[in-house]
Amino acid sequence: MKLLVTGGAGFIGSNFIRYILGRYPEYKIINLDKLTYCGNLENLRDVQNNTNYKFIKGDICDSKIVQVIIKDCDVIINFAASTHVDRSILNSTDFVKTNFYGVFILLEAVRKSKISRFIQISTDEVYGSIKRGSFNEDSILSPSSPYAASKASADLLTLSYYATYKCPIIIARSTNNFGPYQYPEKLIPLFITSTLDGGILPLYGNGLNIRDWIYVKDNCRAIDLVLHNGKIGEIYNIGAGNEITNLALTKLILKDLNKPNSLVRFVKDRAGHDKRYSLKTDKIRALGFEPIYRFKEALHQTITWYRQNRLWWEKIKKRSKEFKSYYNRQYNTTRCI
Repeated sequence: MKLLVTGGAGFIGSNFIRYILGRYPEYKIINLDKLTYCGNLENLRDVQNNTNYKFIKGDICDSKIVQVIIKDCDVIINFAASTHVDRSILNSTDFVKTNFYGVFILLEAVRKSKISRFIQISTDEVYGSIKRGSFNEDSILSPSSPYAASKASADLLTLSYYATYKCPIIIARSTNNFGPYQYPEKLIPLFITSTLDGGILPLYGNGLNIRDWIYVKDNCRAIDLVLHNGKIGEIYNIGAGNEITNLALTKLILKDLNKPNSLVRFVKDRAGHDKRYSLKTDKIRALGFEPIYRFKEALHQTITWYRQNRLWWEKIKKRSKEFKSYYNRQYNTTRCI
């Protein structure tokens, strides 16, 4: 099987490529990535010489390059996306372009090709917030941020290509991922690296927003099941049942690093900040999925990875003016823990 993995130099995409090459040594992978601020070929340095792996720098919004590459592929798995919610609030242009228009370009290529499966990687954020219970795959979409809205729009477009053109699509919506190679602007790597650097930890609002976390390697296993056993035209929620408040999560990180809770600073809440995400995962579990990584153990493994790979994240922080400006915005503290 030959896979086109778009956005494969990013966090989840690079972990998925590594997973597939390890599990299916006969598979071939083309990685199409534009290499924006969070795309990093160092994420795949250990597989760059694998004869079954090929990297092509390019944009999914470029129909010409997509049409050329797709001719040699059996499956497309689309990880390519702008994903950082704060950035989408400040400027949503790239989010609409990549997350919606880019998916349109891919779907048009699928419609005109013999691709056997197109898997759109989505997010639990398309459902919005839920006070009690959990969203299932048929729940109404109610996104709160431009990022979530761009992903929800792409999901609806993907479903329309199945209804209208019978394109072989599947949508996978996962909860918050964490693990190695995650860009240090997201909560867990931001707080780990900031603690290691001796900085403060800017926490939105009162820190009581709830997220369900899944270790990225478990998510890769779930997407593998969707790839091989998922039903065309279906949506699959992916989660591990690890709901925790941002404040409690932050304290776990500090405890693991033997640092005081006084490093936490509460900052002005983010606009449109969803209170709680929660997914029903019966459908993916029916395919045989069970998370194998316990949350606290996986969090410890993640912290250990960032401790042992300082060079990787220090390069990002030093070279990225965008990262520095982002962090400085969060530094407008209001009160200590």
